[in-house]
Amino acid sequence: MSAPVAQEELPILEAVINIRNRLTALKRDRAEFIKPSDVHALYQAVVKQVTKLNDVRDDNTTYNNRVDTTLADVFSLLSLCYLTLGRTKECPAVYSQLASMRQFLSHMEESGVYNESDLAPFQRRLSELRHIVQQDAESSKHPEAMTKLLERQFNECDVIMRSLQDSLSVLSVELVPIHERLVTIRRQLVALAAKEGSHKAEINKRVDGKFLGPGGIMPASQALCTSLIEECFDILQQIKAQDESKNVASSLKPIHDRLNELRAELENLVLTHRWSLRETDLYNYSMSLHEIDKMRIDGKFVDTEGNRPPGQYVLLYLLRRCYGLIYRLLSSSEPVSEELIPIANKLSTVKKCLNEVYKFGGPFTPRDLYPYQLALHQIDSMRKDGRFVGVGGYIPEGQGIVMAHLNECHELLEMLKESMDENEDDQDYDDEDESETGVAE
Repeated sequence: MSAPVAQEELPILEAVINIRNRLTALKRDRAEFIKPSDVHALYQAVVKQVTKLNDVRDDNTTYNNRVDTTLADVFSLLSLCYLTLGRTKECPAVYSQLASMRQFLSHMEESGVYNESDLAPFQRRLSELRHIVQQDAESSKHPEAMTKLLERQFNECDVIMRSLQDSLSVLSVELVPIHERLVTIRRQLVALAAKEGSHKAEINKRVDGKFLGPGGIMPASQALCTSLIEECFDILQQIKAQDESKNVASSLKPIHDRLNELRAELENLVLTHRWSLRETDLYNYSMSLHEIDKMRIDGKFVDTEGNRPPGQYVLLYLLRRCYGLIYRLLSSSEPVSEELIPIANKLSTVKKCLNEVYKFGGPFTPRDLYPYQLALHQIDSMRKDGRFVGVGGYIPEGQGIVMAHLNECHELLEMLKESMDENEDDQDYDDEDESETGVAE
């Protein structure tokens, strides 16, 4: 339960609520692109309030009142706005990624099913994000209040990460392979339990986590086979969740249906995010998941009478799956503004087409290459003084990436033109040979 707000913090709370309302309005406006000037003004306003809050608070005391929860909402929205603008390498953009990682690591700790290889990607990502914050701090690009806030976020993630690592450190060297195999088998069992009959016998095709060929020989490409079978396990785990859904108690059915709906929408975004995702859209998904997560008591969902109905596994699986998808979407956010995303996507498509045409070879005619020339000419004509300019006259983020795509497309097109000219020269040479042969006869 939140603590009461102190009298001296009430003006700060009022100002922060006003900022949150303005950010929410900015997020909802799909008619226009988010402008950097609007986001920057709101960022400066919230930093000012955080500075005031730090002045009236004791650094050694932990606070948790409405000011803190509202500030968390504001920073989440601001962070997503920075990602939408393509400014992924700045402090504010780090906040939402850290919050998502912390939530995911907490659920991993709760489940207790993980090994060193599961933790490695999070360690790498934490290191990358910390480097971004350190660079901003050294260059004084962002105020101390922002870097101080992020440092607290890093510390919280570090605490969970150390706890996860400490639980693995007690294993003796001899038991590490056994533990890793047990984790794998546990995941296999969860997935294979959804199937009956011959499917369960498939686990016997591997020994010590490796696939064996005829005569017990261990073939190469183990990593490739392992990655493929892990994907199969993910699919089988979803099948199990669907099979168990009929056993979800009626009191938990609304939660199950809502989580299922969120998962379907997030999985669709993973497939189409390059074309349809605006990072600020993830805020609503995060808030919905947090509300559902808060319903748990001692890690379990309960009914109105305080009982723990059946179907807990299904709900926890869906909840963790959704958190994982949000983290995946945030981590894959590209440093390109939403205003340049359509151009970047079009260039990516043109480049793929040109690569395919070049790979399969000619002969080509000018008419074959005309659609690609036209597409590149249209994109070139959008530039002013060599740069792509936004609606408000500002320079959107991602110029380097888009220009790199554009240059690659022009290079591929020139290579195709050269091959077309070579084919024409060869044809002329053959015609001359035929003509000379005819005269000689």
